[in-house]
Amino acid sequence: MKKIIALLVICLFALSILAGCGAGTNTPAEKDESKEAPKEIKKEEYPKKGITVIVSYSAGGGTDTGARILLPHVEKELGVPLTVVNKPGGGGWVGWNELLNAEADGYTIGYINTPNLMTGYLNPAMKRDKTIDDFTLIGNHVLDYGAIAVKADDDRFQTIDDLIEYAKKNEVTTTSTGMGSDDHIAALKVNDSVGTKFVPVHGKGASHGKAGVLGGHIDVFFANVGEATVPHKNGEMRVLAIMAPERSKFLPDIPTLEEKGYGKIYSWSARGLAAPPGLPQDKLDKLIAAFEKAMDAPEHVKKMEDMGLLVKWMKGEEYKKFLKEDEASVIKVRDLLGW
Repeated sequence: MKKIIALLVICLFALSILAGCGAGTNTPAEKDESKEAPKEIKKEEYPKKGITVIVSYSAGGGTDTGARILLPHVEKELGVPLTVVNKPGGGGWVGWNELLNAEADGYTIGYINTPNLMTGYLNPAMKRDKTIDDFTLIGNHVLDYGAIAVKADDDRFQTIDDLIEYAKKNEVTTTSTGMGSDDHIAALKVNDSVGTKFVPVHGKGASHGKAGVLGGHIDVFFANVGEATVPHKNGEMRVLAIMAPERSKFLPDIPTLEEKGYGKIYSWSARGLAAPPGLPQDKLDKLIAAFEKAMDAPEHVKKMEDMGLLVKWMKGEEYKKFLKEDEASVIKVRDLLGW
């Protein structure tokens, strides 16, 4: 009897050992709950409210007009309203500083104007430590070459030659959207190339300069094709020349300074969109996709062309490269600006 009991004890002991060995091996159906994959984090719905678009110049200028033509088409893509907020002053840097300091949540974006933006930090007197590299780039909207115009009833200047010859002997005031703006640089380039005495009068935007010319307070409207086309066509102003490599399709009868023999004097303003630094990539991608699709909207393109505004979409590395070239072009004229 004792032998039988002992045998049973040995068998039970052996079975317990076998069970213990098997406990460390999970079958395919078993899971170690402590090692389960983390649950997927649901991305924030974006956008879920309206977006503010900062325009660093006054209402009625080329940037403001182009923005208000484009943004309704972007609204259709994003499903939320985009509201323009004008922040003129400081050659554009009042608005750009506000954009840089805004929360990077995708609900504040803005227009960046070049080369004006670059002159604001390349000018050593400004002591700014922010550059184009601090913005989150969305894409370019407009490439707008320079134009020279006068009030339609200004009998002193029927042609660009009349203006140039007069300005060689007399000081002539010109409009400017700020120190170091494309308009300011354009006037200085003409002075340097042909010996004129243009004196820029710095204002808050193209609409401010236009009012000064029409009111007889400023002699010449140095602006962009997009800002001069409508007043030229409606008889308020008379465009005398274009500062571009070739004639504008919006003003085909107006000569370039180059073809009139004054050299390769070019001026332009590029207007694109950017967000504060640190915008999450998924939100940036959604903004880029919405703006890119809106650019091709036929109604947008037609209205822009009616205003003399040339749509030139660029994004990603293409846009970044263009801006770096714009920056280099400002560096080349530092001596004219006294830097």
